[in-house]
Amino acid sequence: MLRRTLPFLTVALVAAIAYDAWVFYSRWSSSRHADQLQQQRESAEARKTLDALGGGGLKILSFYATPGAIHAGEHTTLCYSVTGANQLRIEPPVAELRPALSYCFPVSPAKDTEYKLTASDAAGHNVTSSVPIHMTR
Repeated sequence: MLRRTLPFLTVALVAAIAYDAWVFYSRWSSSRHADQLQQQRESAEARKTLDALGGGGLKILSFYATPGAIHAGEHTTLCYSVTGANQLRIEPPVAELRPALSYCFPVSPAKDTEYKLTASDAAGHNVTSSVPIHMTR
C-alpha cells in the first residue's frame, strides 16, 4: 500500500514545497519593490530640501535686520542663513560668526551703518550680502 501512495505523496510534497517557495519569493519581491519606492520617495524629498536650501552650493539664503531703523542707543538684531560656507565675516566687525542655517545676534550701531556679510567656501568662492541700519531722530 505504501508503494502505491508514495508517488502521490511525493508529488504532493513537491507541490507544497513549490507553493511555499512561490509565497516566500512573492512576499520578498513585493517587500523589495516597496523598499525601492520608499527610497526613491526619500531621495526625491532630500533633493527638494537640498534645492530649497541652496542646492548644496555656497549661498546666503537670508541676511536681514529687525528692526531696520532704531534710535541712538538702542539695538537691533541681525540674522543670517547660509549654506555651503566654511567661513563668514561681517563688516564692520561686530561679532565672530560661524556658518549656520539660522543665526541671529544683537548690534548697537552709533550711526547709520551698512553691514556686509561675506561667506566663503573651501574652493575660495565668495558671496556677499548687505543690510542697512538707519538711525531715526
